[in-house]
Amino acid sequence: MSIASRYGIKTGYMGAFGIFTGDLILMLCTVLGAASLLKAFPWVFVILKLTGALYLSYLGFKLLQGSIQRWKQRNQRQPEMADLPALDKIHPYKTALSISLLNPKAILFFLSFFVQFVEPDYAYPALSFLILAIILQIISFSYLTALIFSGIKLSAFFKENHKIAASGIFLVGILFFGFGLKLATSTI
Repeated sequence: MSIASRYGIKTGYMGAFGIFTGDLILMLCTVLGAASLLKAFPWVFVILKLTGALYLSYLGFKLLQGSIQRWKQRNQRQPEMADLPALDKIHPYKTALSISLLNPKAILFFLSFFVQFVEPDYAYPALSFLILAIILQIISFSYLTALIFSGIKLSAFFKENHKIAASGIFLVGILFFGFGLKLATSTI
């Protein structure tokens, strides 16, 4: 939503493709026995958890910086898209992929959800995984499409309401810090 609102629909889908790829990798790891790995080496989960928490905190910090900048510039009319970094500097695909792969909640979701739908005695257990993966990716695509298009609509509103935009960005930054803290203190 954030990327699409600033850079457009095509870039929003570049970020969404990063999430699809990350989810696919997590699904494959689940199929290949990641649950056994996390049980055998719990420190791997701790490293993922802390890395994800630090990354969320970093994103929260950047959002707080952006909200303060936005608040200071509330009375100045800026040219459209003048303050945005170039697209080659933000890497929407890589950023979304990193967020997806470092999200312990997503990892635990796939580890706990997928395993429930596998019948070891079934002749083709990979088929169960494939069907479930396709269903989840369709749901994810629909959800991300809704976020992308609502981000475009909300962007127009927030361009005209700088105080509301700056306050919203600030609150999201605080939420990211909170998510990072919650993640750092979570357990398996």
